[in-house]
Amino acid sequence: MGNTLVESQLTLAHDTLKGICEKISTYLNETKLTEMLSEDNQTDEEYYKAVLSSLRRVLVFCEEGKDASEVILNGKTFRKTAAEKTLYWVYHNCIEEFFNPRIDNWFEDSRSAYTGKNAIKFSKPVPESLKDLMKSIEGPFQSIREELEYYETDFQTKMLHTK
Repeated sequence: MGNTLVESQLTLAHDTLKGICEKISTYLNETKLTEMLSEDNQTDEEYYKAVLSSLRRVLVFCEEGKDASEVILNGKTFRKTAAEKTLYWVYHNCIEEFFNPRIDNWFEDSRSAYTGKNAIKFSKPVPESLKDLMKSIEGPFQSIREELEYYETDFQTKMLHTK
């Protein structure tokens, strides 16, 4: 891939991750577990704790990806190999953690592409505020996922062949 394409993908990933980080941070900073429990008639405190923990994990990965891409984009010269490695990392950590969290608090409904509905489904009922957050970040995650699909397999294959 040419430097221009990789740089534009890195810029897109950076800007998208920045917006996602802001939304998740705001939600986590403004939401209390007690509010979540009172907002929903179903009171499953352990599940809510696990969901918030998974969101924090997504946030940490997104912040790391955003920071790494910022360093590369602000460098004196554009380092294509470092950018590709960062994009690979973003795909396999940020995007994969969002759509397939380590703890199955939510999951991606693969049929959503056919129905036009949101892909993220929760294992148990959750408050509307959490559903709204996930809806607001799902689109940006989906757009960078589609842009960076190359890094799912092709980049790894390329790296193996260059060794």
